Amino acid sequence: MQSSNLKRVFAISGSLRSGSSNHNILNFLKRLAPPDIAFTIYDRLADIPPFDPGNDTDWVNEPVFELRSSIKHASAIIICTPEYAYGVPGQLKNALDWTVSSGSFSGKPTALITASTGGENAHEALLKTLGAIDASVTDDTKLLVSFIRSKMDSEGNIIDEATADSLKAVFNALLKTIQ
Repeated sequence: MQSSNLKRVFAISGSLRSGSSNHNILNFLKRLAPPDIAFTIYDRLADIPPFDPGNDTDWVNEPVFELRSSIKHASAIIICTPEYAYGVPGQLKNALDWTVSSGSFSGKPTALITASTGGENAHEALLKTLGAIDASVTDDTKLLVSFIRSKMDSEGNIIDEATADSLKAVFNALLKTIQ
């Protein structure tokens, strides 16, 4: 009976490095998830092929189908990403491009956390992209964390209390949208 109440949070890291600050943030949030939340961290971003509108048909390849399906069946989405060369990491933007025609994100409660050295440019660009794909991002479900490496220890634990509190607040705001 409890499984019918289970909510699904699907988390995507914009970094392909498994030990990145962004993965560590998602693991931090996963540990905060209440028992009625299934929290999945997506690990196949590197498997998504380059977006080609000519291949965006009803028969997309398996990694694209899996991504779209995971987003569609999630109660909420969290994207946690670095900024690369003053922009959105290419593989993350590519994956989001594959969701345009499917409408996977349409109306989906979404949190955006940009954690990088700076991050302002990627954060702004992603907010525009998420708006274009109709993801539901609110002021309470977006967060820019600059100088993230100075806020973590060598093991990837968040040691800055204000950052930890801000991450908890974003996660709690997202959870409120699905309860």
